[in-house]
Amino acid sequence: MATTAAPGPSPAARLPANVSGANASFSGQSKPMEVRLSNLTAAKAIGDAVRTSLGPKGMDKMIQTSAGEVIVTNDGATILSHLAVLHPAAKMLVDLSAAQDIEAGDGTTSVVVLCGSFLNAAEKLLEKGIHPTIIAESFLRASRKAVEYLTEISTPVDMKDRNSLLRAASTSLNSKIVSQYSSILAPIAVSAVTRLISPTSSNVDLRDVRVVKKVGGTIEDTELIEGVVLNQNAITSQSGPTRMEKAKIGLIQFQLSSPKSDMDNQIVVNDYRQMDRILKEERQYILNLCKKIKKSGCNVLLIQKSILRDAVTDMSLHFLAKLKIMVVKDVERDEIEWLSRSLGCKPVADVEQFTEDKLATADLVDEGEHAGAKVIKITGIKGGGKTVSVLCMGANSVVLEESERSLHDALCVVRCLVKKRALIAGGGAPEIHVSRQLAHYAQTLKGMEAYCFAAYAEALEVIPTTLAENAGLNPIAIVTELRNRHALGEVNAGINVRKGLISNILEEDVVQPLLVSTSAIELATETAALLLKVDDFHLTR
Repeated sequence: MATTAAPGPSPAARLPANVSGANASFSGQSKPMEVRLSNLTAAKAIGDAVRTSLGPKGMDKMIQTSAGEVIVTNDGATILSHLAVLHPAAKMLVDLSAAQDIEAGDGTTSVVVLCGSFLNAAEKLLEKGIHPTIIAESFLRASRKAVEYLTEISTPVDMKDRNSLLRAASTSLNSKIVSQYSSILAPIAVSAVTRLISPTSSNVDLRDVRVVKKVGGTIEDTELIEGVVLNQNAITSQSGPTRMEKAKIGLIQFQLSSPKSDMDNQIVVNDYRQMDRILKEERQYILNLCKKIKKSGCNVLLIQKSILRDAVTDMSLHFLAKLKIMVVKDVERDEIEWLSRSLGCKPVADVEQFTEDKLATADLVDEGEHAGAKVIKITGIKGGGKTVSVLCMGANSVVLEESERSLHDALCVVRCLVKKRALIAGGGAPEIHVSRQLAHYAQTLKGMEAYCFAAYAEALEVIPTTLAENAGLNPIAIVTELRNRHALGEVNAGINVRKGLISNILEEDVVQPLLVSTSAIELATETAALLLKVDDFHLTR
């Protein structure tokens, strides 16, 4: 997108005539101003694109990917990651929401809306002739102050207090499409994370939580499984077993099929005896492999997906079925690490190394029907790592994908509470509180900085305003009433979207982790400051 000048007088001409001294040379240059305005306009457009999907009454976006699949979601990070954004400044907002997704996991829409609002405030300050560096630095100082105010009103939370964790997870799920199932998904998210942490841990690796998606049943059939769930099904074509008690599980990365040279070659055999010899050799080779596997005591075999040649042949399956070994093939390469960690077995790349010490033991490996979908569950694992599996069900793939994204957000919320063990109210309460405190603080400052702080404080009100707008309430009346309640000392007064009025939001159980809000404010301010400092734009060939 080329930077085109705005119609009408140039930004330099719009500046007040009495700007003199240090700022005179700054206001005399029109190109940096135009570049800046172009960047701000593009970034604000992105903020407006996701603004309607903020909050529990937010709208959903329907996205059709280039492959033709349809995604219905209101998760900010998902929407932005699918937008075809051309403008470099707008791309920064897409990265911003991705950064918030990594840092906190929730609040991906709020962070973009906030950043758009800060840029809007900055644009008005630029028009007054305040230097962009001053604006950027003041904003960063204001964000540090805002984080302090947020920390003051937060309530510490104990990881053993399951109720607080559930409230936070439910709040995150309430703004999703699957909100009516939050009573099912929230306890799953909380249990999954609490199982992975120790009293001292300061972070949770969410890669230890494996979500397996199966189409079938409804979201209500989603469950947390003690043990491991596999994406693949057992192979029954040669009538092999599908249930194995006292299982010894082997994870192999070699193929149970006849060896094949790297080059394509053809052998012409014109004698039946030689033909028989070839087939006999092949049988013998495969039988030897299967016997070695049986000798180690293995009775459940997980086979990695193979590209070069078939991972298993009908013959090897026939032998394994005869030896009463349960077979699961097509285990993806990126699942290998997780499986070996969860089961406590080692992946084996060569049959000579396939010994008993590489196997995992479990009480039961069973392929059963779960709401119309076949699922393999491995339970009673001995000596496995700390990992959890969640079986996610849904009637069709659109619901299933969204359910998985929502579950991921809920898991992230609980993870935030492990990182920073504090909760704050939701529903626009913290933003209004910080906005009021910053406006008070701005009155104690002098000069340009006071202006910038006041503008920053006002920009924070975008969150409650948008919440009210999306719920179909009158934003001006609601936000004014909200300010009034906070001025009367009700720190936890927020917008109750369901009833359409202001109430104590903590009593409504609308809470969110402190980390979600603090990281949203910090990241949004840093991005806004970064965009303000850009004064020229060049294309390289």
